[in-house]
Amino acid sequence: MNHMNPPAVPARLDFDHITDWVFDLDNTLYPRECNLFAQIDTAITGYVMKVAQLDFEAARDLQKAYYRDHGTTLNGLMKSHAVDPEDYLEMVHAIDYSPVEAHPELVAAIAELPGRKFIFTNASAGHAEAVLSRLGASALFEGIFDIKAAKYQPKPLEAAYTDFLAAHGIGAKQAIMFDDLEKNLRVPHAIGMSTVQVVAGSGFEHDQCDAWELGRGEDMDHVHHVTDDIVAFLARCR
Repeated sequence: MNHMNPPAVPARLDFDHITDWVFDLDNTLYPRECNLFAQIDTAITGYVMKVAQLDFEAARDLQKAYYRDHGTTLNGLMKSHAVDPEDYLEMVHAIDYSPVEAHPELVAAIAELPGRKFIFTNASAGHAEAVLSRLGASALFEGIFDIKAAKYQPKPLEAAYTDFLAAHGIGAKQAIMFDDLEKNLRVPHAIGMSTVQVVAGSGFEHDQCDAWELGRGEDMDHVHHVTDDIVAFLARCR
């Protein structure tokens, strides 16, 4: 006779006050392990090499410094090199989207959430639409707030969040934000949103990612929840 206890059922999370569910796109709605963003990352390096006239290693260093310090490499390039953001976005999103697979479990989990759902991304709307199409999630979201809608002021700049909330009439205290980068959750926490960091699996490593892109910071009071399985997490929200 088997006397083992049955597996514990994860406790339901109390999100009854949430009316608006806000999702980052890259490395959040699809797993970092599929390496789609790695393609973008490589394209960005090539763009920086061309614009700044640097060799590969120097361009990588500048790219990551801009990404870390300005929210996006694009923001750093616009400030320091006056690049055309439309040209940049077209070039870095000229990628193969086939690594993103249909994810009916994720689609169902998001569809069952009560309230409105939004994409809030530092990428372009065209890129977001391509990813959502691959996932099978094109019809799920009330709107896509992309870097152009943010007037090229990216997360984690406070203006990006203020403009996003105003554009869609969202009350911060009734909203929840999912993002793979903990720094992008600091402002949401400060203004009263619930926050969830979506991380890669514990064994994931990639030579294109700096430690801060994969890990958790030291001061994490602004991150209310961390998950490496967004579908399982969303199942606890219903």
